Amino acid sequence: MKYAINAAQAPDAYGSCSQGTTAGRFVYTSGQLPVGPDGKTIVGASVATQTSRVIDIIEAILAEVGCSLSDVAQTTVYLARIEDFETMDEVFAQRFPQPAPSRSVVAVSALPLGALVEMDCVACR
Repeated sequence: MKYAINAAQAPDAYGSCSQGTTAGRFVYTSGQLPVGPDGKTIVGASVATQTSRVIDIIEAILAEVGCSLSDVAQTTVYLARIEDFETMDEVFAQRFPQPAPSRSVVAVSALPLGALVEMDCVACR
């Protein structure tokens, strides 16, 4: 069975989805945007600040089900500007413990609310 995650410490999901779901030992987060508590205002103008905010939100969602960033097995990062890869990667490396999760990075033409970065992940409990 799958269950929705509703973490009080994270903004509501943007759009008609859950913040994340659990299915057995696996935890899946929806794509997280760098938004404030209202879920509609982008936090930070730089990709570094936005990446850090997205990871903060993912961390809160994972904590709701007893997980942490060290439980993340895979991430997908969406960048509005591929030239922001190195900056995003620096923040990613600082925040995710070793061994780092596997990762795909996808350049997109635009992200909701004008965000520079969006990220989702899969963790294992």
